[in-house]
Amino acid sequence: MTKHSGPPGQPDQPQPAERDAWLSVSARKNRRRRVVLADPRGRGRVLRTIIELEEQTSVGEKLIRDLIRTQLRTGLALGGGTLLLLASLPLVFYLLPWVAEVELVGVRLPWLLLGLLPFPLCYGVGYAYRRLAERHEHDFVSSVDR
Repeated sequence: MTKHSGPPGQPDQPQPAERDAWLSVSARKNRRRRVVLADPRGRGRVLRTIIELEEQTSVGEKLIRDLIRTQLRTGLALGGGTLLLLASLPLVFYLLPWVAEVELVGVRLPWLLLGLLPFPLCYGVGYAYRRLAERHEHDFVSSVDR
């Protein structure tokens, strides 16, 4: 028999000193602690903004509308500039006939500019638009996360 054993058929019960030591250890284990993972002040506003975006409230719709408007303005500016540049070439050749007479490698300048210039120009404009659109989206996300 151990020192904890009581009468036969009765559950084992620890001695009072051992019971007090056991209770103090379990009380130390069960003590609650507050764990702070991040600064709680700014997170509530971010969460609220994300919820407004997901639920499409009036504030969320305004944020999305502003992002779309910014990207539309960028696209129209780049597209309009490209169109203006390409559409002005025939006007330049009409108003300045000596430019139309210039030959490079046996081919007249208007044919080279109107036949070859649009492809790299459109590629460059598309690349610039993609970079600007990503920057606008990054700015949008950072403004929502603040």
